[in-house]
Amino acid sequence: MNVLVKGVGVAGLAVAVELASRGMAITVTDHRPSLEGSASWFAGGMLAPWCECESAEQAVFDLGRSASDWWEAALPGHVRRHGTLVVAPLRDAGELARFADRTMDGATWLDEEGIARLEPALAGRFRQGLFFPGEAHLDPREALVGLQQDLAGRGVRFLLGRSDVVPADNDFDRVVDCTGSGAVGKMQGLRGVRGEMLYLHSTEITLSRPVRLLHPRYPLYVVPRAAGRFMVGATMIESEDNGPMAVRSLMELLNAAYALHPAFAEARLMETGTGIRPAFADNFPRVSVDADAIRVNGLYRHGFLLAPAMAGEAAAVLAREAGRLDAPPQNQRRAFR
Repeated sequence: MNVLVKGVGVAGLAVAVELASRGMAITVTDHRPSLEGSASWFAGGMLAPWCECESAEQAVFDLGRSASDWWEAALPGHVRRHGTLVVAPLRDAGELARFADRTMDGATWLDEEGIARLEPALAGRFRQGLFFPGEAHLDPREALVGLQQDLAGRGVRFLLGRSDVVPADNDFDRVVDCTGSGAVGKMQGLRGVRGEMLYLHSTEITLSRPVRLLHPRYPLYVVPRAAGRFMVGATMIESEDNGPMAVRSLMELLNAAYALHPAFAEARLMETGTGIRPAFADNFPRVSVDADAIRVNGLYRHGFLLAPAMAGEAAAVLAREAGRLDAPPQNQRRAFR
């Protein structure tokens, strides 16, 4: 089966992995000339099904629980299975209890000494915390590049930023549309949700895992990257404006990072970024099928967590369709009985 995959974000690449593993011929297109610039490029990369249940439905947990295993199989050595630490200032201790109540009993309560053992840099800063040992994280940029390189090595064709050579949909047996926010205004019920993030560099603090700081006004997560870099995010704004980061958001993220650890006051601000996350009204992704295309969209803030499950669902649809295409017509099948 010859399949065109539109979109080179995490959804499109995950779909390509699933289809290539089933022996299908894949072409991936995108209007961008590279992997940079998509919402996936600015993602946190947290594979955190328990923590996401704090504000998401049970289905996010059910579909995302196996994401770490999928990513480890796709990119061995890229997944950091160090869990997630959640903390809050003493005045917001009630936020921790509420968070624990909503996160599927996946957490272990830590006292001040337990936090210090887990993250020595945070010693003495928080009285209580929640540790989710079953969670993991990865670097989204490394993951996207790794998937593209692996797929190219397996014969998947990439046509990025090449409007002059983009093939027609009818040149393929099937089209899988994973264009994300590019489908806003074209796909019924799909909206854009703006997210903002920044990268800091510091040699004064070391973290081994994502740390979430609970705060009623500006909750934040800090995700360690290599070489002293930290991804700090992320806002969720009901807007489809993809312009530069707002001053208010920058100040709130920096203030929250400082609240986590004062050493961030001396960190270097390396990068700011914004991305538009595609979402449906229920903030839950879906695979929809029509005559023109199979559409994978609406991953919202759960791209790396739920893309494997959505890709598997899309691949299963295509496998069933391929089986019907390969099967002989009904009258011929009767002849073989």
